[in-house]
Amino acid sequence: MSEVAIYNDTVYLAGQIAEDTSKGIEDQMREVLGHVDRLLADAGSDKSCILMCQIFITDMANFPAMNTVWDEWVAQGHTPPRATVEAKLANPACLVEVCITAALR
Repeated sequence: MSEVAIYNDTVYLAGQIAEDTSKGIEDQMREVLGHVDRLLADAGSDKSCILMCQIFITDMANFPAMNTVWDEWVAQGHTPPRATVEAKLANPACLVEVCITAALR
């Protein structure tokens, strides 16, 4: 599986999950967004170039805390369209998974 694909100046990230699943939703979300930052930078992009975000969360009761972390992280003035869906993830210890599509800089 590839973590990143680039086609026609568009960066597609595979779903990003936390490696440290012992943490709660806020810390897992921060870790996931750190992965997003790193992968976008490696591809020649950044969070201000995000075109679309899909967030899968295991429990909508965690939505407010997850969303607070998102609001702190997202590039102000460049907030992308986003969908957040409650879903059962492949690893039950993962609380959130984030998929990103972004333009190259």
